[in-house]
Amino acid sequence: MIVRPGTAEESAPVSNVIELIGHTPLVEITRLDTGPCRLFVKLESQNPGGSIKDRIARSMIEAAEHEGKIGPGRLLIEATAGNTGLALALIAARKGYRLLLVIPDKMSQEKIFHLKAMGAEVVMTRSDVGRGHPEYYQDIAERLAGERAGAFYVNQFSNPANPKGHEEGTGPEIWSQMGQSLDAVVCGVGTGGTLTGLSRYFARVAAEVKMVLADPEGSVLAPYVKTGRLGEAGSWLVEGIGEDFVPPICDLSRVREAYSITDAESFEAARLLLRKEGIFAGSSSGTLLAAALQYCRTRDRPERVVTFVCDSGNKYLSKMYNDYWMADQGFLERGRGGDLRDLISRPHSARAVVTVGRGDTLLTAYGRFKLYDVSQLPVLEGDRIVGIIDESDVLLAVYGDDKRFREKVAAVMTTRLQTVAPQTPIEDLFGIYEQGMVPIVV
Repeated sequence: MIVRPGTAEESAPVSNVIELIGHTPLVEITRLDTGPCRLFVKLESQNPGGSIKDRIARSMIEAAEHEGKIGPGRLLIEATAGNTGLALALIAARKGYRLLLVIPDKMSQEKIFHLKAMGAEVVMTRSDVGRGHPEYYQDIAERLAGERAGAFYVNQFSNPANPKGHEEGTGPEIWSQMGQSLDAVVCGVGTGGTLTGLSRYFARVAAEVKMVLADPEGSVLAPYVKTGRLGEAGSWLVEGIGEDFVPPICDLSRVREAYSITDAESFEAARLLLRKEGIFAGSSSGTLLAAALQYCRTRDRPERVVTFVCDSGNKYLSKMYNDYWMADQGFLERGRGGDLRDLISRPHSARAVVTVGRGDTLLTAYGRFKLYDVSQLPVLEGDRIVGIIDESDVLLAVYGDDKRFREKVAAVMTTRLQTVAPQTPIEDLFGIYEQGMVPIVV
């Protein structure tokens, strides 16, 4: 079941991509176990910038314009874990603003490339530090805004126009699409704008609608809702939600239930949503879906529940939709044979081993490093392994003279190697390393 706003005006052409923000469809989840409940997801991935953050970017920039705080050509500065930056880049590009974003280094490469393609200046900082640390992303953004003449600090975490965008837009859309029949909404908290805005809206029009918090395990917010105490934050891999503090604009007072969802549960839920429902969702959407399913399955009567597909999974192809990354992070099971197969196996992979020939050029080797995201390649002569070449071999060979990219792999490859079988015990490698040799698993 797909529920869309249905006026004729909404299908008419628009003169500005910003006009396409909002009015996203609702889709009912029918192939997952939702207990006695009906579960709907609002496809915020259908916004022109690809995420729910398009709503608050428009709201915050238009509020600043209305208040006379910014004008064309001004520099906007913001701290973001991803989608707010993309949304601001969209609005800034359309309205003629410059944009500088400070982002933590756990952001996916797809998001970073997207930001730069849209003209944003990107400053990377650490994701393993908290508030008060000199490299904390929000503190850096605030400091840069003070140092750059004429810069405007968007400050989504304290900006009242953030929740207002959801109070005036998202909430009324959901209420209309659900035919004014709704029992619960499951939200995550990055800034708290979505949850706060929806809480205020439903407090006015339907106070019986329950607000449910979906939080990554490691975030302080779900434990705070349950105990009233702020603990120490852990770490998590899900992007865009979860915090180590309660954001200034975040109002948790109407949250009835809160769920802490592990990274593994989040990633599996998102991957399951794609396999079963054909909906391509990001990592935070997996957290929301996992929490919503837990909520639905524990009800003792039917309820109508809404949650969100906050953004598209195409921003996470190098992470949670990459079996290699999932296995490296421990989310997909490897073999447990106690030998080298545990280290070199790749789940669900039919791809052949990438190699180069001794007569190939260094440029060919370099291209394969980049294409297959590897740092070393075995060198073959026929079916026989005769050497290995890695990135440092190529770097040392061509540094200062890029014409040497035309040289043959045989000229720089390492030949001090020893082949071993996949069944070789791991501890047998140490003796090979001590002799200065390179083990090659054949």
